[in-house]
Amino acid sequence: MELNIGLSEQNRSAISDGLSRVLAESYTLYLKTQNFHWNVRGTEFYSLHLLFEKQYEELAEEIDEIAERIRALGFFVDASFSSFSELASIKEEKKVLNAKEMLTSLVQGHETWSREARRVAEIADRELDFATVDMLGRRIGGHEKMAWFLRAGL
Repeated sequence: MELNIGLSEQNRSAISDGLSRVLAESYTLYLKTQNFHWNVRGTEFYSLHLLFEKQYEELAEEIDEIAERIRALGFFVDASFSSFSELASIKEEKKVLNAKEMLTSLVQGHETWSREARRVAEIADRELDFATVDMLGRRIGGHEKMAWFLRAGL
């Protein structure tokens, strides 16, 4: 059945492409945060271990919400590591970092995510896709809060 929600296929495609980039950024940030949760060391171990866990759990919910929005717009979600790696500008961490480096890396990741989400929200707003604008607005606030919590530890 053809999708008829008041957005042209071309506009839905542009928004979906943007959301796919945001999804890739989210998934990469999720993996990085979980990596740091498992590997953090030092005097702040326990508090950072818990903070990272709380944040990766929130990111897991976000990943699902973004993927479901792409599907609601009528497009396939390419949920593969290779696809995410190609689309994301946030890069995974392959070496052991100290706690301060972890915090800095995650702050930078959340800021990158927020910038990308704002670009997609602009497109969605221009095309009157209020559901995507609302979702991204809520999530941008969440990422800014996560970055604030992480930055406070620096």
